[in-house]
Amino acid sequence: MLVAAAVCPCPPLLVPDVAAGAAPELDAARSACADALGVLAAARPDLLVVVGPAGAGGSGSFPEGSEGSFSGFGVSLTVRLGEVPEGSPVPERRGLPASLAVGAWLLARARWTAAPAEGLGMEERSAAADCERTGRDLAARADRVALLVMGDGSACRTVKAPGYLDERAVDFDAAAVRALGSADLAALRALDGSLAYELKVSGRAPWQVLEGAARGAGLGGQLLYEDAPYGVGYAVAAWS
Repeated sequence: MLVAAAVCPCPPLLVPDVAAGAAPELDAARSACADALGVLAAARPDLLVVVGPAGAGGSGSFPEGSEGSFSGFGVSLTVRLGEVPEGSPVPERRGLPASLAVGAWLLARARWTAAPAEGLGMEERSAAADCERTGRDLAARADRVALLVMGDGSACRTVKAPGYLDERAVDFDAAAVRALGSADLAALRALDGSLAYELKVSGRAPWQVLEGAARGAGLGGQLLYEDAPYGVGYAVAAWS
């Protein structure tokens, strides 16, 4: 059963080594992510699953101990998703997608030891029904399951945004942020996948995995951060 969730953005710029001189611009986001992870730890989960967007080559499950690299962003930095349990085989050498690597970095920064941590990459165009089904399956994995849900809002908030300016982006992000901040499952379920894809929203599929996992759990939400630096919507929320 799902007992807690943290929702965090997943830009590699969240990692100071990647952001370099611009790192202070996301200090508030990093602080909010740390607070959200504190909510996860306080819930005393038996299992943590980090869920994030991924391309076709990065979708699927990643066992504890999987590694991710930021070399593609010009930084010689490798992170590990938790640790390989003693006596367990070393995980296959399939690198974490960028979103899960950022999640692994957040966990390492928080010195996460509260529960074993695994990863799940979701293709960004996954159907809502598939996301919800995946979420229900995750929630049934252990008596006390926590999710770290990685994903960004639209990338079309300004003319300098990666997807340029799209007038629909503000309303989409506002609806998503309201849903994430209040743990509104119906509103998350109603997010338009086609529109999300047009607006380059990487978080839609992971958020709908969370919606499926949270059904019947009775969790409440709290919005910890919301902004759109670089024209991309970022939000941090904690559910417990």
